[in-house]
Amino acid sequence: MITTPLRILLVEDSEADVFLTKRTIRKIVETPEIEVVEDLIGCRERMINFVPDVVISDYNLPTCNGLEVLQLVQEVNDTVPFIFLTGTINDEELAANTILAGAWGYILKKNMDELEERLYPLLKKVVFNITSKDKLREHLRQNRIAVNQIYDYLDNLNSDNHEQRENIDKIKNNLSMFNLGD
Repeated sequence: MITTPLRILLVEDSEADVFLTKRTIRKIVETPEIEVVEDLIGCRERMINFVPDVVISDYNLPTCNGLEVLQLVQEVNDTVPFIFLTGTINDEELAANTILAGAWGYILKKNMDELEERLYPLLKKVVFNITSKDKLREHLRQNRIAVNQIYDYLDNLNSDNHEQRENIDKIKNNLSMFNLGD
């Protein structure tokens, strides 16, 4: 069992798969914190405010596909590991493309009875990568949340004033030096 607490974002639209995946994660990780979303809007919001240690995503979602989810995750934080848990990737070329796009791996839903043994090594790898930074992890997460929220706020400001827009751009540039990678 993994004793390091993990923050996991699950991007899934099937209630049955959410239930099975959460149950399996709780068998693998002693104290997981799991958030579930089913679209890009929810994923973006959770990436900004939850800042997960890992994202597990279905490939075929009602409003988008897994590569779009992966791209969004990478845009918000390109250091977050990404795992596909899908019934869609039966094509070797598509599976290879997901890995080339930056996914850490994929697990086929047809192997849900083997999910624990297939997911465990991937989550163990996530823990290995974050434990070396454990002391800074929470501090960096809080900083990233604050900076993400500031960016989000600034992006959503309706500014018709050119001077105000320039000031916002200056603030963003100054913040970028504080947006440290994990």
